[in-house]
Amino acid sequence: MSNIGGQAVLEGVMMRGPGNWAVAVRTPNGEIAHVARPVVSGMARHRVLRLPVIRGVMALGESLAIGFRALAISANYAAQEENGKAGEEGAEPDTELSRGALFFAFAVAIGFALVLFKVTPGLLTELLPIKSGGWFVIVEGLIRVSIFVAYLFLISLLPDLRRVFQYHAAEHKAINAYEAGEPLEPEVVQRYSLIHPRCGTAFLLWVMVLAVFVFAFFGRPAWYWLIVTRIAFLPLIAGIAYELIRFAGKHQNRVVMTILAPGLWLQRLTTREPTLDQLEVSIRALREVLQLESAAVGDNRVEVMA
Repeated sequence: MSNIGGQAVLEGVMMRGPGNWAVAVRTPNGEIAHVARPVVSGMARHRVLRLPVIRGVMALGESLAIGFRALAISANYAAQEENGKAGEEGAEPDTELSRGALFFAFAVAIGFALVLFKVTPGLLTELLPIKSGGWFVIVEGLIRVSIFVAYLFLISLLPDLRRVFQYHAAEHKAINAYEAGEPLEPEVVQRYSLIHPRCGTAFLLWVMVLAVFVFAFFGRPAWYWLIVTRIAFLPLIAGIAYELIRFAGKHQNRVVMTILAPGLWLQRLTTREPTLDQLEVSIRALREVLQLESAAVGDNRVEVMA
């Protein structure tokens, strides 16, 4: 089974399979706590949701929901330990960090991303003396990618995010070692690449590149339609990008990897070489998922991003 993905969380890693996900966190006392949950997917019940492009939109929504919950669990463990409370293994800790507060912060982050990466590039391009609709879309795309790369570069300089990027790399290394059939041991996993073709960073870059082709059909609309189209067509673009990442995950030949090269290079900004302790956490999450995925899932399997 190669369709395993995940994400970094606070002092830990979330791993997801087709039917289950698990998050492992290194607590301040040095122990590894973990929580595992089943994936409740609408794609398992409705065949139409498994059609190309549509499944990408569904997978993205489910990944965001699971990622939010995993992040909340890791934050709760951190708050619990800071208050000197012990957690129960395999259970979500009960702390003063409410789901409502974390959901609000998540909603603000999504809104910020939409404004910064979708709306702002269009409005900046609107200020330029460009008359051709084709050139407008191309320049807008270049501005969007430039803002995205600059944003990743700036946050990569923040010391507080270094450990998150290390856990991001630990997640990639564990999946790469697993897909290569190697034993899931920290010393073995450490030898593998911190880059993975199904990474969400590469996915976001493809979303921005594909947006140029989709928005080319609209030319240079009025500023209010500019905002509407950039937001309304995001699910369609994300679904197409998902299909490309899915294809790349299955066909890792020289041609495909050459096309994906910019997205792979970009991962250098969001990954840092992990320690053996961090790899141990990533491996713990992966092993939990693999144990739960011991039985075949069937047609509702979907490829998830690393």
